[in-house]
Amino acid sequence: MTPLVSRTTELARLDEVLDRTLGRDGDSAVVDLAGNAGIGKSRLMAEFCRRARDRGMTVLRGRATEYEQHIPYQPFRDALADHDMELTDRGGAGDGHSDRFGLHRSVAKLLVRIATAGGGTGRRTGHGTGRPLGRGLVVALDDLHWADPASLELLDHLVRHPPHAPVVIVVARRDRQTAASLAAALTRGIDLGTVLRLDLGPLTERECVEVLAPRLAPGLPPGRAVELYAASDGNPLYLLALLQAEQAEPAGQCRRHGGSPPHSAGLGSLLLDELTPLTAGQRRTTEALAILGDHATVALLAVVTGQDEAGIDADLETLAARDLLRPSPGGRWSLRHPVLRALVHESTDPISRVRMHRLAAAGLADVGAPATERAHHIERSLTGWDPEAVAVLAEAAERSAATAPASSAHWLGVALAHLPDQPRHATLRRDLMLRRARALGVCGGLRESRDLLHEVIAMSPPDEAGATSVRASAVTLCAVMERHLGRYAEAVALLRRELSRIPGPTPADAVELGLELGSSAPHATAYPLVRAEVARTLDLARSLGDEVAEAGALAISALGETYEGEIPAAREATDQAAALVDALTDHDLAGLCEPLFRLSWAEVFLERYADAERHADRGLAIARRGGKLYVLPHLLLCKAHIHTQTLRMASAVELADEAEAIARGIGSDELLAFVLGSKAHALVPALAYDDRTALAVAEEAVAVAGPGTNWWASIAWCMLGYVEIHVGDPQRARTALLRAGGDDLNALQPCIRPLLLEILVSSAVATGDTDSARAWAERAGKEAEQLDLPSQRASALRSAAHIARTEGDTATAVELFEEAVEQSARVGAVRWEAFSLLLGAPLTAAAGHPDRARAMWTRARHLAATGGARLLTGLADVFRPAVFGPPAAGDAPDTVSAPLSRREREIAALIAEGLTTPDIAARLYLSPRTVESHLSRIYRKTGVTSRAGLAVLHIRSELRDGP
Repeated sequence: MTPLVSRTTELARLDEVLDRTLGRDGDSAVVDLAGNAGIGKSRLMAEFCRRARDRGMTVLRGRATEYEQHIPYQPFRDALADHDMELTDRGGAGDGHSDRFGLHRSVAKLLVRIATAGGGTGRRTGHGTGRPLGRGLVVALDDLHWADPASLELLDHLVRHPPHAPVVIVVARRDRQTAASLAAALTRGIDLGTVLRLDLGPLTERECVEVLAPRLAPGLPPGRAVELYAASDGNPLYLLALLQAEQAEPAGQCRRHGGSPPHSAGLGSLLLDELTPLTAGQRRTTEALAILGDHATVALLAVVTGQDEAGIDADLETLAARDLLRPSPGGRWSLRHPVLRALVHESTDPISRVRMHRLAAAGLADVGAPATERAHHIERSLTGWDPEAVAVLAEAAERSAATAPASSAHWLGVALAHLPDQPRHATLRRDLMLRRARALGVCGGLRESRDLLHEVIAMSPPDEAGATSVRASAVTLCAVMERHLGRYAEAVALLRRELSRIPGPTPADAVELGLELGSSAPHATAYPLVRAEVARTLDLARSLGDEVAEAGALAISALGETYEGEIPAAREATDQAAALVDALTDHDLAGLCEPLFRLSWAEVFLERYADAERHADRGLAIARRGGKLYVLPHLLLCKAHIHTQTLRMASAVELADEAEAIARGIGSDELLAFVLGSKAHALVPALAYDDRTALAVAEEAVAVAGPGTNWWASIAWCMLGYVEIHVGDPQRARTALLRAGGDDLNALQPCIRPLLLEILVSSAVATGDTDSARAWAERAGKEAEQLDLPSQRASALRSAAHIARTEGDTATAVELFEEAVEQSARVGAVRWEAFSLLLGAPLTAAAGHPDRARAMWTRARHLAATGGARLLTGLADVFRPAVFGPPAAGDAPDTVSAPLSRREREIAALIAEGLTTPDIAARLYLSPRTVESHLSRIYRKTGVTSRAGLAVLHIRSELRDGP
């Protein structure tokens, strides 16, 4: 191995990462090693791993490879080879989830288990030594610039959701060849304080001439070493090749290339020169190593080269002596450097290269390797139509469809490229195209999916026997893609044209198309515009005895009527849908699980939280098993909304985080805007009042939604207004709500309009616009009575209470707030019950009812603290003096030093200075998550729940301990 030269600064920072990870905090970290090819990233990573092992940590190493960029999870599979976790097959995820996002969570849990297990032994950890595994884990992933899309998604998940364990993930990559998605994920991690970036530059002249050259080329004149350093530009790999070329020249012989430095022939020529002394058999073995990559074994090399294993062993011995190979765990071999592999692979005779890939695929098949491993070699050996080879590609696509849809789409594309354009293959072509369109839609290729579906539709005339169902499926899926691309008019028009064509679709196809048309409401069109089509679809489904489709139509009706505020019709449709869905089996609903998310949201808006959560949970289980990933965000956000309303804030934020990860993977801006707006809604009560995270998320939602006026944009603006009223900008809250609803506010969601009107009332009161506040409060009251929904009535009551309080009518305001409490409690809306109690408590005290006020405050704070609603606990602390009076001596802690650790005292001091969580994280070299964990412990120990209260305690402590 090339000696490690210098990198003192980088090693010191890496040591800090290890010490911090293994320290009391036990936090995870990500290290990003970036630099040009040959600059020493892999060597520095190897030294980092050695230091981690010396500290007793488990080390798992994997790498991405240039010619296997479509093998799903290649670097993670390599790293986790000893843990028997198949990352691509259905059901391979450790927690039983078959979708790729469930697999992400499973891998994170696995890393935690490995990091905290300790006491075992591992081949990969000790490189065959059986070294005991210690506490803590390093996952080293090399050459991530070549990683497959599935691996990049998984790494992005780990950056966004760091494992709660001493886990260090270190990645090495070439900056200029890095995929934009990976660069964005790592940059986002840097901003969050979870990623340490180390940019590796060239070595200095002194390091190369005085340290590296004497080790690698003893006796080389210093002057010549200086020349070679200048030629290498300080790149260690280039310098190594130059030194080896120099050493190979016989003494006294003129140098090649007319006496010029050998670098003039280029790095590629220098590396290929190392192969010149090899025999034909050794060269063939070297080429086979390049074909097989990091997974070359003696047995596979024998198959690919046609030699016996004894001959392979002899070749490997010679190649290792020439430092062309590197041994890997499990009896595998690989070429010394990826650059060398690329040069050998590309310089191999094309005919021989194709033959070797074909033999590699056959050899892997003989040992039972899955199709996902063979597909890479099949792709590189296909020169024409080969039904058996295409069958392998199709199988690989099927096996990876749920966990690695980008790879699935790629392999289906390869199969289609080699499928002859002949009538006898038309059916297979349509099938492969439809499957590829689905895969593209799932992994974010919405436009490519839509374009492919247009081709399928054109290839499937409505009057062609056997093509009608394919056509209906293609039209339905195409409408989904159009909706996700924001092309609502096109989606609806496409469906209406298909339903009205002559000859018309079969009844079963008409039901499928009708359900999708109904699903366009409220996102793409107003429900009243499709109400008649939904009714016809319902009647047709009933006439066919199709109970699943009937449940789907009823669920669409339930959500549509509920959204529009037609509550009697909504309750009737919801009752019917729930009764039918509950009678169906999971198997029945597997192909059409959308009714569960629509039913769940209808029940949420009808304030039937227990039923809504039950149906959402069932929908999540079915959608995960069936790979219906586009449904998951809606179900996750529905459940997050329920948990927000019932004050289970930790799980609400976790659910919203998962929905965000999936929405980003799908690639729909409209869906992402909805997810981010809903996440902001959950973050508001979960975070302290001075935490700006929810505002940043809401602003991103508005930015993603774009300048349009569609449903998604309206929701995003509503959520921005909701956040702004809670973070203290009433004018901006008002602007956002008016932007969402229009001057008449009729664009606001009717069934929750009283709640949205409360934001406007609060904004108007805060800015002194009492006339507008009164008008909006009156409208909220009228609409709440029409809706007959307790939470909406409670909201209207709070709006009326704000007006009464502004007019000085404290007694009326108290009565209104107490009635709002009762209405909220009726349906278990704990969030609004606690909020109403807190708003009413100070007024109740002012009205001369101190005992009642204290009881209200105590219950509100208990609900808030139990549910993890830091906004409400902070609000309770602000209102406490108004309810209980000024604190007497000894009522509150007067110091923050006694019960706190050194680190906690440091954080308390920085809070007193006014630093934010990210600022504190950067100052102390901690992750923001760790800072928040410390804050939670500080609050628990001191009895305060806000940063302002903590700052006061710290100042008291400083005054007490001062001179």
